[in-house]
Amino acid sequence: MSTIAETLRTAGIESADARVLLRFVLGASDAQLATHPERALTAGERERFHAFALRRREGEPIAYLTGEREFYSIPFKVTPAVLIPRPETELLVEAALERITEDTPVRVLDLATGSGCVAVAISRHRARARVTAADLSRDALVVARHNAEAQGVDIEFIESDWFAALEGRRFDLIVANPPYVAECDPHLERGDLRFEPRNALVAGPDGLTCIGAIVARAAAHLEHGGWLLFEHGFDQAPQCRNLLQHAGFEKVTSRRDLAGIERISGGQRGAVNVLR
Repeated sequence: MSTIAETLRTAGIESADARVLLRFVLGASDAQLATHPERALTAGERERFHAFALRRREGEPIAYLTGEREFYSIPFKVTPAVLIPRPETELLVEAALERITEDTPVRVLDLATGSGCVAVAISRHRARARVTAADLSRDALVVARHNAEAQGVDIEFIESDWFAALEGRRFDLIVANPPYVAECDPHLERGDLRFEPRNALVAGPDGLTCIGAIVARAAAHLEHGGWLLFEHGFDQAPQCRNLLQHAGFEKVTSRRDLAGIERISGGQRGAVNVLR
């Protein structure tokens, strides 16, 4: 009968992945794995672990295997219907929170909400913000609603193709993590991207189709002085700034992640600078 130590040693996958999967199967912590290496697995636990390890060897993302990923120190349910929350997207939350005071009620719109991670993180840290989260995918909205309920935050969820279902509504802040991968990008056939929903990744031949659509229409849904902030690809910041400037946004800026890569861009709506 295999022990914890033997199971980890012979898993046939990276040790970090093996530990995550074994913790999930056993419902144990890292400390428990470390302090009880001699603990024997039952036949059912062993079978379940090896089934997960096989799927991992075939490339399936850890987050889809366990059904969970932490984002902004919050656990989120994830399924193959949504993108897996990534650390770089936390920069979008940070930029949003900097523009929301804790004691002022503001209206926030999260486009392409997916798992709801951005909307939930903002709502958790700004209790007076009235957050609306939109996505075209009904399956994604089911996951996002679950995450909002699990975290006890009140978020309005809307099925919408960008701003289509939001006619006449204005917000103080719009955030988005839209598709921004070019349709011929070779990374789509590598790693976790192979398993994630293609319509949440790909945005035309240059990856800017969705960003362009958002920027072109966002000002009409922003209050004067409101901000649009969105995530984009590692090499798209110059094009994104051009789109924002062309649309009449002011204070156009990009923000770098810890690796020095420009990951977030945005701008502010002025009083008379909206292109119709």
